Amino acid sequence: MEAFSSWESLLLGVMVLLIIFWMRPGIKASLEHSRKAPADWMAVLVPLGLVVLFVIFLMVVV
Repeated sequence: MEAFSSWESLLLGVMVLLIIFWMRPGIKASLEHSRKAPADWMAVLVPLGLVVLFVIFLMVVV
């Protein structure tokens, strides 16, 4: 796969900026909502622990 030409890179950059400006109100509202939400670390730690245990199990089996 060859690298992008300069006009393709410029067009891609403009598209990324337009998408960011288009989604900015939703991103801002999501960030404010997440600041007010209670922290629920168990919802992150339990699946992460299960994945780690599963990977260890796979390494032991092989």
